[in-house]
Amino acid sequence: MSPSLKRVAEFIEANRIEVLTLSALDLGRAIGTSDATVVRAVQALGFDGLQDLRTELAASYSGRNAPADNLTRTWADVGESAEAAMDEVVASLADALAALREGPLRGVMLEALKVLHVAERIAVFGVGPTAHIAAYFAARLRRKGRRQLVLDQMGAALADQLLDLEAGDAVLMLAYGKSYREAEATIFEARRQQIPVVLVTDAPDEKTARAATVVLPVPRGRSGRVALHGPTVACLEMLLLGLATTGRETAITALGELERLRETTRTARRATRTDFDADEEE
Repeated sequence: MSPSLKRVAEFIEANRIEVLTLSALDLGRAIGTSDATVVRAVQALGFDGLQDLRTELAASYSGRNAPADNLTRTWADVGESAEAAMDEVVASLADALAALREGPLRGVMLEALKVLHVAERIAVFGVGPTAHIAAYFAARLRRKGRRQLVLDQMGAALADQLLDLEAGDAVLMLAYGKSYREAEATIFEARRQQIPVVLVTDAPDEKTARAATVVLPVPRGRSGRVALHGPTVACLEMLLLGLATTGRETAITALGELERLRETTRTARRATRTDFDADEEE
């Protein structure tokens, strides 16, 4: 291997993440050589091309599931094409939606609805990025006339929220990956108070899942690749409409009240503007 090719090989070994994300032209600029030299070096290493090398590098991360590792593996799959990246998302969502539509998950979904339907209040658990999805679902529950509570704090702050759990509640928990202390603390407290837990997860074999009342195994995209929250939202929308269907009178009444309150705020806003205009004229 010539000195120029060896320099490329050494850069690849020392900068694997960059190799997964940069084009041959960008790699050449970073190394101080041409893109053609980069391609020749990759071929001298025994690969058909840069994409073949990326696939091999991504495979070296197969035992890891850190977000950065998942993202680099996804980059290796799609190469440098933004269109391929978008197609990857569509394909992953299609696989997840098929799992929601067919198979044993449908029966488990009905079991989850039974638990949530009889609850006097639904406590929605989600921390980190999932907290936003938990808040969204709680807001939708409110609009359908369901009492709800959000459990979205981490560490000691979660203890204050867990104080609000009470008999008659049901917990809808969004918890993915390996078991962590907030999920374990919440499910422990729920079990202590004999509160049922419906768990939405991509890790049905984890300790948290074994302690749940009902487990909804919802994938977050393809294994070892970047996580997608679309399947989770789809699952929650199914539960929401299912709850609204089993409690139609409550849902209609709540939506009627929502429209009444919206009209009240519109009237109040018009009145405020009129008062402001009057003050301006004085």
